[in-house]
Amino acid sequence: MPELRLDPIQKQWVIIATERGRRPQDLYESAPSKKTIFCPFCPGNEEKTPKPIRVFGPDGPLQNGQDWRIRVVPNKYPALQVEGELDPKAVGIYDRVNGIGAHEVIIETPAHDHDLPDLAQDHRRQLLQVYRERVQDLMLDRRLRYVMVFRNFGEQAGATLPHPHSQVIATPITPRIVATELRSAYEHYDQKERCLYCDVVEQEISDGSRIVAMDDQIVAFCPYASRVPFEMHVYPRRHQHDYRLATDTLLGALSRTLGDILERMRVALNAPPYNLILHTSPNPASGAKRGYWQTIDADFHWHFEIFPRLTRIAGFEWGTGFHINPVAPETAAQYLREVRIQHL
Repeated sequence: MPELRLDPIQKQWVIIATERGRRPQDLYESAPSKKTIFCPFCPGNEEKTPKPIRVFGPDGPLQNGQDWRIRVVPNKYPALQVEGELDPKAVGIYDRVNGIGAHEVIIETPAHDHDLPDLAQDHRRQLLQVYRERVQDLMLDRRLRYVMVFRNFGEQAGATLPHPHSQVIATPITPRIVATELRSAYEHYDQKERCLYCDVVEQEISDGSRIVAMDDQIVAFCPYASRVPFEMHVYPRRHQHDYRLATDTLLGALSRTLGDILERMRVALNAPPYNLILHTSPNPASGAKRGYWQTIDADFHWHFEIFPRLTRIAGFEWGTGFHINPVAPETAAQYLREVRIQHL
């Protein structure tokens, strides 16, 4: 029988409709062939991107930009711009604010056809360190309320260029989805004096059926109310509200886990398009401390969310806010656990 499951963090109902007859292997098609196009992110084409913000080699930051491993550049077509003032105003019943923010691209590797599992362990860890640095740097701007790091893999997931890259967008407001998480965390802590996310992690480890990978520092699981097939969340097992606080040791463990689960997903689902998103604490220097700001260090918990793009959102989802997931997270997690992969 189908089930409706409530996500205690997003306060969102999900329909787990396993009787729709979709086996995991029925959800994906053959991976499309990669088109041969000019790539501005490839070595030798550095002049085709804006002047870099930061350039890194295997041993750290570079001054001359030669033999680079990771490059951070402004987005050539930014969604938001750095210059200017917010200037919030009312427009009748509506509200507006100038599009102030930041939009950066992290070119993850010189290799055009690599995905995260293809990178060496220390390369993935360095990329996660670059994420941390960009969040830290952008949060120095008091105008910016939230910094989001994300990566789109595959055209169906929004990637306009196949060369592996992540993006960073800093906004002057906290996004609705993150604000909902923050309010849920605050309410849970206010009632129980415990972190909601820590409770979820403890429940998932205790249950075990939705765990995909785990070590003594990081846990990855398919959430109880998964919105899409094979959705995965990745958490530090010990409480930490702000990604900027993650140590290099923790990021090393995170690197191993991300490589493991993304390789499992690639093998199991034939390299599906996906979105990977970092959820972290908003910028504490950006404004008034009320509501969820009061206990955020005790009740929030940074994490990554991964969404394979295997199904389409249609009228029912848009009209109700419900998601219909034809693969139970318990089935998805077991399927991924049983995949044989080479050690990364």
